[in-house]
Amino acid sequence: MQQKNDATMAKPPALTATRRDFLRMSGATALSGAISSAFPSGVFAQGAGPELSKAVLGYIALTDAAPLVIAKEKGLFDKYGMKDIEISKQASWAATRDNLVLGADKNGIDGGHILTPMPYLISTGKVTTNNVPTPMYILARLNLDSQAISVAQEYKDTGVGLDATPLKAAFEKKRASGKDVKVAMTFPGGNHDCWIRYWLAAAGIDPDKDVSTIVVPPPQMVANMKVGNMDAFCVGEPWNEQLVNQGIGFTACTTGEIWKKHPEKALAMRADWVDKNPKATQALLAAVLEAQQWADKIENKEEMANILGRRQWFNVPAADVLGRLKGDINYGNGRVAKATGLEMKFFRDDASYPFKSHDAWFLAENIRWGKLEATTDIKALVDKVNREDIWRDAAKSIGATAPASSSRGPETFFDGKIFDPDNTSAYLSSLAIKRIV
Repeated sequence: MQQKNDATMAKPPALTATRRDFLRMSGATALSGAISSAFPSGVFAQGAGPELSKAVLGYIALTDAAPLVIAKEKGLFDKYGMKDIEISKQASWAATRDNLVLGADKNGIDGGHILTPMPYLISTGKVTTNNVPTPMYILARLNLDSQAISVAQEYKDTGVGLDATPLKAAFEKKRASGKDVKVAMTFPGGNHDCWIRYWLAAAGIDPDKDVSTIVVPPPQMVANMKVGNMDAFCVGEPWNEQLVNQGIGFTACTTGEIWKKHPEKALAMRADWVDKNPKATQALLAAVLEAQQWADKIENKEEMANILGRRQWFNVPAADVLGRLKGDINYGNGRVAKATGLEMKFFRDDASYPFKSHDAWFLAENIRWGKLEATTDIKALVDKVNREDIWRDAAKSIGATAPASSSRGPETFFDGKIFDPDNTSAYLSSLAIKRIV
């Protein structure tokens, strides 16, 4: 049953402009001022309205999909005129890709919650059938931080943590005994693939030669580790916390420890949908931005955990969602940390803004591992897919402020490596383990 709408969020702003307001002012200034007074959330939401009221948005059962779920549960899509938004659960990121290629007109999806590199891989045809491109746009970042790398219980005494070096000898020993070492991520070239590869390579473990990298959908990670199908995995929450709560494995590190305040999932749409429906795009995005603001408030965390845990969304105990949502981390190996600052950020700290510099890192990592050609023009590709301009317009319509720049500047990782978005070649040259083609 859908959560009852929050009255303060679900109702459109009151219409306060009067005839007297118009008479008091003159000409274009009068019209502009009165409209602004009447419609503080933006003309597109209440004026002529969006071109259509429906879109089908996909999501995976991960905490970083919360802005879409909250926008639906709290009536925010309705508030901005998108009264027929469908939030459709996807079985895997591969299913998300296939349904994006289909589009909602062919029983697929128009866009939704997605791994940040995927719109690039889909737009270039790198991961589509017959390498046929489906152009896409990134409209917003959905969150920062709060993924993790978890390890099977058999490695609990190795001392592995943020430094994966203790696993090198353990993995070599296992392989020498004739057993395969398997590490899981959620989609080749996606966020979790990038995180676990970076973490292993920083410890001198080659993710292509020293282990077998396998693909497992997020909701299936815990069950697969329970039956011994993998040695380590990287995934978003609530699955790492659920693993610990069930005593099946432990968290070696969170991805926020690898790169503090790192970019994570994105809100992306098919480019043809956005181009055809610019007002609906603004309306949809405004609703998601407002949901992100709501999701960041500490007083809303428990309610959000209860909503996400419901059967129609994640179908997990709320306790599996709540702890790390607040930044409290039980690593499962005797280490417990409170108020870490590693909680998921949805809007604060410019979490929602789709920095082009962040997209550039994901593309550089895909070049590093041979998933994109070394000749890829990173800047040109980012400029084509990243629509920060749409974000800025939507943010303005709800009274939010955009960062001054498209870049957050150089970023420093836990091992001392620095990514300068203005010099990606220097970053790639600094990496010892890579597969550039």
